[in-house]
Amino acid sequence: MSTLPPPEATPAGPGAPPPQLVRSPLSDGEWHRLHPLTPLLRGGLFLIVVIGIVFANLRDRLLYIFLPWLAPGVGDEVVEWEQVGGDPIDFIIANNLYVLAGVAVLAVLIVLVAVFYTSWRFHTFRITDDDVEVRSGILFRTQRRAPLDRVQGVNLTRPMIARLLGMAKLEVVGAGTDANVKLEYLSTANAEAVRADILRLASGRRLAMAAGPGSGAASRQAGRVASLSQTVGREITGLIEGPEAPVAERESVVHIPVGRLVASHVLSASTLGLLFAIIAIVIGVSQGVTWLLLGFVPAIIGFGAYWVRSIVRSLRYSIAPTPDGVRITFGLFTTITEIVPPGRVHAVEVTQGVFWRPAGWWTIRINRLTGRSAADTTTDQFTTVLPVGTAADVERVLRLLQPSLPDDERALIVRQGMFGPTDDDTFTNTPKRAWWIRPFSYRRNGFRLTDDVLLMRRGVVWRKLVILPLARLQSFGLHQGPLDRASRVTNVRAHVVTGPVSPFLAAVDRDAALALFDDVAHGSVRAALVDRTHRWAEDEPEAADSVSLTPEVYAPAAAVPAPPAAGADAQAAASVPPPPAGYIVVPKPGEDRE
Repeated sequence: MSTLPPPEATPAGPGAPPPQLVRSPLSDGEWHRLHPLTPLLRGGLFLIVVIGIVFANLRDRLLYIFLPWLAPGVGDEVVEWEQVGGDPIDFIIANNLYVLAGVAVLAVLIVLVAVFYTSWRFHTFRITDDDVEVRSGILFRTQRRAPLDRVQGVNLTRPMIARLLGMAKLEVVGAGTDANVKLEYLSTANAEAVRADILRLASGRRLAMAAGPGSGAASRQAGRVASLSQTVGREITGLIEGPEAPVAERESVVHIPVGRLVASHVLSASTLGLLFAIIAIVIGVSQGVTWLLLGFVPAIIGFGAYWVRSIVRSLRYSIAPTPDGVRITFGLFTTITEIVPPGRVHAVEVTQGVFWRPAGWWTIRINRLTGRSAADTTTDQFTTVLPVGTAADVERVLRLLQPSLPDDERALIVRQGMFGPTDDDTFTNTPKRAWWIRPFSYRRNGFRLTDDVLLMRRGVVWRKLVILPLARLQSFGLHQGPLDRASRVTNVRAHVVTGPVSPFLAAVDRDAALALFDDVAHGSVRAALVDRTHRWAEDEPEAADSVSLTPEVYAPAAAVPAPPAAGADAQAAASVPPPPAGYIVVPKPGEDRE
């Protein structure tokens, strides 16, 4: 962590963020504890499991005591157990050890509460001008640190019980495997403010954006005096009406009707496989093959649970621009909100299955650094940015994910990349001599390279279009087997961070692939040299110090005038306004940024 003094004298400690950039009293560079109810959510679940096991073992006894008319035959068995004393409960009853048992249970509860409380006391965090740090552990201390200049995003998760208590879990996404730093739990107001502070510091913004005097202390005092009953009532209302959004958040650019969401799951290959399995079970059982029933029914139940969970998880989906990136929210009971800052998307894939084609539906997935371990199966929810949408929805989402693309280029991506090939196709497709390698899709199989992105189009049954920002490209390779060599074609593969998007294209003309290899090498170097999206706000003009963090700061790419054509005079060039917050001006090679 940097030990340099802050830019100006402040009463905060060393390494504290500039007060102009933070809104939350928790972002002052000092160590703070999590929400006092954190042990209830982290350790209370363990107690619930223990209580559930106890109640399951005492089911018959509880029926005999409280609901004897529901199980009249249980009473004699319970009396016999108590006389014999075969288990600990019966032994206590037979020997009249009620007081001793109560004292033992109370001692265990006191020990557990003491452990949870001590763990909470030792679990602290702080936000400096360089890092987000978390310290935890009683006997074995652990300290994790997320450098702000490597932050890939900040996720805010609100499980149902935490929502009822007005709490949320904050997860700072790092740039490596298992590199995330979690703050679980904070109050919802503090979590929103801390997330905004982290993104503002990670953006490179060092300009004063004044807030009202005393707003941090006022929000803290308001949080202290708010009653738990009011919070629970408000959050129950939120479960029905949707998650409350900060005042400065824009509305979602895409709306997914519930009917479309359910129909998209019904019209899928997995549902077709489920129908075949049910038909096979029915036929097998009718023929006396009962093992099919035992073997497939649990799998069908599991698939049904996954099917319902997928629909519930995608309910109340929204995607909207913010000054610090793209804000994606989804989930009915457990609400997850993530903000993907500019430049954190390494690959985009637009896909349409054959069953969705009559309805004109598409889905969008991305490759991004999630900071989670490879064994974590929940990473998929952070890579699907559009569960199901129309072509117009796809264009709106692409406007957010790739704001640097001109409007005409984005329209060409939709028209030729998604629905192509067209009569005026600009993609370089598989040559006819190699049709036998891709007999159904060779006419559609192709690529297109622009100054900013590499497009890969493939598939007929499952149409896929991969968009690769050149600035995020790690490497590019050509692969050729003996059959490819005989047809004078090769396979191309782009290497990006791991994710659901596979940037691979087969049966590309050899000479075209060699030229593409050189063009991608030069283009990716140029794009990386001028890329400033890791500090997406450090080049803002000084006039921005009077700008408040409102939705008006952000405008979609369509609202940004295109640069004047070659030969335009200096007056026309000077009339072009600066881009909105969250965008940068990408100069041409050799152009002075100043």
